[in-house]
Amino acid sequence: MQNTRGALSPENLHLIDTVARLGSMAAAARDLGLVPSALTYRVRQVEDALDVLLFDRSARRAKLTPAGAELLRAGEHLLHELDAVAQRVKRIATGWEPQLTIAADAIIARTTLFELCEAFYTLGAPTQLKLRTETLTGTWESVLSGAADLALGVSADLTPSTGIELTDMGQLPFVFVVAPHHPLAALEGRLSDAQLQPHRVVAVADSTQRGRSISLGILPGQDVLTVPTMQHKLEAQLRGLGCGFLPQPLVQPYIDAGLLVIKAVARPSRVIRVAYAWRVSGQSRNDDGRALRWWLEQLRHRNTRQALLENHHRS
Repeated sequence: MQNTRGALSPENLHLIDTVARLGSMAAAARDLGLVPSALTYRVRQVEDALDVLLFDRSARRAKLTPAGAELLRAGEHLLHELDAVAQRVKRIATGWEPQLTIAADAIIARTTLFELCEAFYTLGAPTQLKLRTETLTGTWESVLSGAADLALGVSADLTPSTGIELTDMGQLPFVFVVAPHHPLAALEGRLSDAQLQPHRVVAVADSTQRGRSISLGILPGQDVLTVPTMQHKLEAQLRGLGCGFLPQPLVQPYIDAGLLVIKAVARPSRVIRVAYAWRVSGQSRNDDGRALRWWLEQLRHRNTRQALLENHHRS
């Protein structure tokens, strides 16, 4: 019989997750390259060690019991912790993180972000980069939860949390725009909320998974087209599917080409303060991994920060 710690090995957690995902011992055994009897025996060993039933045997499919579901939920956290330990050990040995995860908010210019990636790869560092696209609360949540090491484009009004540093990037103006063939384009003067409310607004979804999501620029009772990224929002408004605020650096070429029209609105102008945040490994910046230190060094330069907010188009 396995002891409790042996039962919670990554291999056993993977076995149980595979059975739950595929719905049967036979299907899971095929996927894992085991005979069904061997898989069943190993699952029962885990159950015996924990003194619980992980699967409801009365159901046609292999269905997790509440205890089994909790084991997988907590086990996922355990595996993340084990990965984090392995990364810390490797970072201590080499100075380079095995992986650096960067969360970029929807307002961040992808052109500049990829130029920075290109420059990083010229170092020949062993660190793998992982990019995440986030929006609004989800961007801050990604670094707060540990899903990202560095978050670009968080609100500068946030209060730094323990183990998280926050530094200003700059200001980003938004303009209210519509396509030339949109009904609002023909209206004169400053548009009131009463004039805007009957028309569909395009909104980027908050990517938060845990916290309370927020929505910006939506009037009560207004029809909403929700899209996943700022590029989707731009495309929708170019097609006249709705109206709304967009970052001025992103839309200026389309305004210059006559594909979008700026409309003055009665509500206050939108200029947001943007920051970047990162997880601190120790007492000083020198305790951070070399990859994170490289990115933070680039972000010290005003031109880089400005380009991340404004350089949405190739020159």
